[in-house]
Amino acid sequence: MTVLDRRRVLGWRSRRQLLDRPAGAADPVTVVRRLLGVQAQVGSYAEHAVAARQAVPDPAGLRAALAGGALVKTWSARGTLHLLDPSQAPAQLALLAATRTWEKGSWQKTFVTLGQLDAIRDAVHDALDGPPRTREELVTAVAARTGDPDLAAHLRSGWGAVLKPLAWQGLLVHGPGDGSRVTFTRPPWSALPSVPDAARLIVPAYLGVYGPASAETFDQWLCRGVTKKAALRGYFTTLVAEGLLAEVEVDGRRLYARAGDVAAMADAEPFDEVRLLPAFDQFVLGPGTADPTVVPPQRRAEVSRPQGWISPVVAHDGRVKGVWQRDGGRVEVDVWEPVPQDGIDAELARLPG
Repeated sequence: MTVLDRRRVLGWRSRRQLLDRPAGAADPVTVVRRLLGVQAQVGSYAEHAVAARQAVPDPAGLRAALAGGALVKTWSARGTLHLLDPSQAPAQLALLAATRTWEKGSWQKTFVTLGQLDAIRDAVHDALDGPPRTREELVTAVAARTGDPDLAAHLRSGWGAVLKPLAWQGLLVHGPGDGSRVTFTRPPWSALPSVPDAARLIVPAYLGVYGPASAETFDQWLCRGVTKKAALRGYFTTLVAEGLLAEVEVDGRRLYARAGDVAAMADAEPFDEVRLLPAFDQFVLGPGTADPTVVPPQRRAEVSRPQGWISPVVAHDGRVKGVWQRDGGRVEVDVWEPVPQDGIDAELARLPG
């Protein structure tokens, strides 16, 4: 088993996350694909996350990619809205659908029964056979088809709890904006891959950006740790047996990496650039705030805040070394460890207005 130096691993990881802003990362689709999605609960944060990886920030390019169908927006990792590459989205959604979280009694008690969900699914499928529908249009169509007006309140929820299972089964994605109103449409793919095929794509893709990592860390990133343990182990043991993954050791922990990346991790130089990254950036969400190599455990509460808020962070040397926030027209930066001031100043000059 190869023993890897943590600082070299973090340098490799930072570059794999395009924080070195290589020329080839100018295309927003390239950034989204590499990161396995960009969280987009708040559109401006998604734009900043992509721009932080571009030599020349281009938020208009990201909006154009979404409007033109080069990217899709839907509920994916951890049940949150993401921008996804349509070539990766079906596999990611297939792994989420495999958790079948909506079949739990607690979910049905809180939201709708399986029978009601089946009726919603059929009604949504029919309603989206045509142009995009606003949420209200979709609610009206479902109520008319099912004859169950009680479903309307669940469908109107901005959190989309009842629509997420449909998204994970590949039945709907967000459509183009209609003013301030959300719309939904059918996805650009016809079917989801099998779960084994999905794992064969997504697990190595994850480790190729956020690795080395444990199977449990991958599962926390994907779905907050709800994959059945036997299935999760199966994903990784199969890929190791196929020679696609290898076990490595970092700081005494046995983790997984893509087999083809191990030599590059061992040889990588530390990454000394400073980056000011937005709230909910994949730099933090990919490994998770519980990863002590990225977020100092004693500072975790300053990064992972109440109500699921993930703070904007100061990234340096592959780690979170502080947080920042806007206060009116000012930007306040709070660092916990030494960070080059010229790097912070350069990043402040790049921040979107």
